[in-house]
Amino acid sequence: MADSLNSSDVPRPVPVVAEPSHVPGVSVRHTRAKGEPRFPDGPKADPAGSHFERRIRSFQPRRSRVTAGQADALQRLWPQWGLDIDGQRIIDLGELFGGVKSVVLEIGFGMGEATAQMAAADPDTGILAVDVHTPGQGNLLNLADRNGLGNVRVGNGDAIILLREMLTPDALDGLRVYFPDPWPKKRHHKRRLIQPEFLSLAATRLKPGAIVHCATDWEPYAEQMLEVLDAHPDFENTQPDGGFAPRPEFRPLTRFEGQGLDKGHVVRDLLFRRVPHRSPRDGQPEAQ
Repeated sequence: MADSLNSSDVPRPVPVVAEPSHVPGVSVRHTRAKGEPRFPDGPKADPAGSHFERRIRSFQPRRSRVTAGQADALQRLWPQWGLDIDGQRIIDLGELFGGVKSVVLEIGFGMGEATAQMAAADPDTGILAVDVHTPGQGNLLNLADRNGLGNVRVGNGDAIILLREMLTPDALDGLRVYFPDPWPKKRHHKRRLIQPEFLSLAATRLKPGAIVHCATDWEPYAEQMLEVLDAHPDFENTQPDGGFAPRPEFRPLTRFEGQGLDKGHVVRDLLFRRVPHRSPRDGQPEAQ
C-alpha cells in the first residue's frame, strides 16, 4: 500500500477537473502534489524501506516512461496480481497463486514478454516475476490480463529480501535469472547477482531437484556463473559433460536477445539442479 495522503474529518469540496485525453502508448505525465503517490493502488517506490540491511542490491528503481496502458494496468491489477516485497510477512505461494502446485521465481523480467510467453505455454506452473522497473511491471500485468494468464504474479522490490524474509524452505520449484546486469567493470563485479552467498540463500528456498536456469550474453559473466555454480555444493550441472547448456525450447527468444545476437554476442544458458539436502549428522543425502 502506498503512502497515504493527509486526510481530515471535515469534507472538502472536490474540484471537477476534465480528464486529459491520452493516446495509448504515450507516456503518462502528471503533475502530482507533494507527497502524492504515483500509483495509489500500485507498487511502492521502495517497499522494504530501511527495515533491512541490503548486502546485495544490484538494482536501482526506474519509474519513468510509464505509458497510459501500463499505468492503467498498475492501478487495476496490482491489488490482485502484485506483491510488494516488504519483508514483513511469510508468503503462502499456494494461496498467492490460487492453488497452483508448482512455482518458479524469475528475477528480472524486463518488459515481461518472455515471462508472458512462458506462462502461456505452461499454465500449470506459477511464475513469481520480480523486478523494480515500473514500466515493465505494468507491461507484464497488461500482458497477463489480455492473455488470461492467471499463473503470473508480479513482485516489486529486492529479490534477496523475498528469498530471505518472505519464503519458506523448499518453497520454489525453480529459479530463473535471464540477462542480469553484467556489471562489466571489474570494481563492480561484487554487485553481480550470481555469487556464492546468493546461491546459498537460494538453495534454502529451492526444493531438491529444482532447476536454476541462468542466461547471459556477456561472456565473462557467463564464465563466472559457470565457475560459481560448479563450485557450489548445493548444485550440480544438468549437462553430462559439464559446461553450458543449449537454449531450452521453453525459454523464448526475446527482442533484447535478438539484438545481441545481431551484434555478434554469444548467449549462454546454464541449467543446474538443486541437489538433495544433506543430513547435518552424517553428511548424507536425506531420504526423499
